[in-house]
Amino acid sequence: MTSTHLDGPALDEPDPHYKWIALSNTTLGMLIATINSSIVLIALPDIFKGIHLNPLLPENTSYLLWMMMGFLVVTAVLVVSFGRLGDMFGRARMYNLGFAVFTVSSIFLAITWFDGSEAALWLIFWRIVQGVGGAFLMANSSAILTDAFPANQRGLAMGINGVAAIAGSFLGLLIGGVLAPIQWHYIFLVSVPFGVVGTVWAYLKLRDTGVRTRAKMDWWGNITFAVGLIAVLVALTYGIQPYGDSDMGWTNPWVLAALIGGLAVLAVFVVIESRVESPLFKLSLFKNRSFAFGNAANLMASIGRGGLQFILIIWLQGIWLPQHGYDYSQTPLWAGIYMVPMTIGFLISAPLSGALSDRLGTKWFTTLGMLLTAGTFVALIAIPVDFTYWVFAVILLINGIGMGLFASPNRAEVMNSLPADSRGSGAGMMTTFQNASMVLSIGIFFSLMIAGLATHLPTAMYSGLTSNGMPTDAAHAIANLPTVGILFAAFLGYNPIEMVGGPALQQLPQASVDHLTGLDFFPHLISDPFADGLSAAFTFAVVCCVLGAIFSLFTGGRPKATESTVALGTDDAPESIGEELAAVAAQATGEAPSEVVRQ
Repeated sequence: MTSTHLDGPALDEPDPHYKWIALSNTTLGMLIATINSSIVLIALPDIFKGIHLNPLLPENTSYLLWMMMGFLVVTAVLVVSFGRLGDMFGRARMYNLGFAVFTVSSIFLAITWFDGSEAALWLIFWRIVQGVGGAFLMANSSAILTDAFPANQRGLAMGINGVAAIAGSFLGLLIGGVLAPIQWHYIFLVSVPFGVVGTVWAYLKLRDTGVRTRAKMDWWGNITFAVGLIAVLVALTYGIQPYGDSDMGWTNPWVLAALIGGLAVLAVFVVIESRVESPLFKLSLFKNRSFAFGNAANLMASIGRGGLQFILIIWLQGIWLPQHGYDYSQTPLWAGIYMVPMTIGFLISAPLSGALSDRLGTKWFTTLGMLLTAGTFVALIAIPVDFTYWVFAVILLINGIGMGLFASPNRAEVMNSLPADSRGSGAGMMTTFQNASMVLSIGIFFSLMIAGLATHLPTAMYSGLTSNGMPTDAAHAIANLPTVGILFAAFLGYNPIEMVGGPALQQLPQASVDHLTGLDFFPHLISDPFADGLSAAFTFAVVCCVLGAIFSLFTGGRPKATESTVALGTDDAPESIGEELAAVAAQATGEAPSEVVRQ
């Protein structure tokens, strides 16, 4: 490797004006990226209505899955590699490219003119391209801030950027809920003017500053990592689709081949990374106890809570809101509103726990946070499906507090445990685990929900339909539809009886039709089977959170001085959490962005 001086002032002499330009632009980028990661989630019902496609039909389920998960899969796979590209060719340049790609893809998403399956494929393709742009933004925005701000202000900068990312996820639900019923194209169009302004602004104003060590691209590592991870995530995506007579596809030969083959390729990736000169992942870092157990705790936390948002949306849109008189067309917006307490809890506790753990240590904050989160999953199992809202809101608030107590101290503990010349690589690895575990969590949560529903839902459906006058043959056919279709109907806020009843409903008296397709029949019908699935999914989440708490107990201790830290003039004491998070929060870089190697 060689040290290269990039244009601009050195990191210890930051431009006092440039840093605020960098903060405002990267905060806008993160806000747009995270808004778009969640805006589709809440707008799916209106999107499928708009393109005249029934996502509940078995042949259309894959469209629904890729619309939901394509963005997540792409960012999970690419964020590390794009951070390394930022190391090689300049972070501002790669960030600018990401803003441009994101904006162009938003335009093409907004002008969709196809219909049916063609429209679905068009949207999925450009949604994946949008994920590519989002990965560029996520991988390089924090590094740009680290370069621009002095150490004593990085905590403030990263805090604002982090709050924007969290707020974006929440705002996406609200914006999608408001705009999608008006016109679903608007959910993509709303990003375009901000994207155009941000792209031009970034191109004119952002620059690479400081002295940085450039690394070679680990091509074989990148290829095997991407192929292996994509194969595993695709297998997880298709594993929750029906196959033959089964409610799920885990016996599908193609799913098994993708899962086993993907794991085999990832094993090859591990071998490659242990031998190349400049690896994408520095596997030797796992010899560090705090890094290894801190990442294990974060992995368990991410898997345990990753599918929570999906389950809550199903619960609210498909059951609770209709039971309380909300029309299905209104449920997406109100689901976003009723989930606000969880976001409030996180925004309160995350910065506070970061500041306190800087003085008191991280171990007990992360352990308490995981145990508190586990307790909220137990509480969600305990309350009735038709809950009292204030009880539900308090549980969500405490859940957000628990996750906030864990998140900031855990990241600081992991990063403080690393030698200075490995912090960027460690940050990228941690982020990759977190992004991939989101997809893994969704696959596991949906599988457990489907397994729980499949036990009692067909019987309940058959009894409910026949007791309201539907012929036995038609009732049997509807009751034996794939369980995943009923689950997705609840997730989308559809009335599945209206969707799948078809000609059978036309044979019934109007009073029976009105009852079956009203706001009471399906939510009450699915409540008990849903409680079974909910119990299975949240019990799994409790186990993950408890394991996360146990792993957190093995973290701690002061990092030892290394040759690299001595060479950089640092001692063995960790930096403050604000400084440390700022120094390492470049989410996927091959070298630490703020640990410069002087010529």
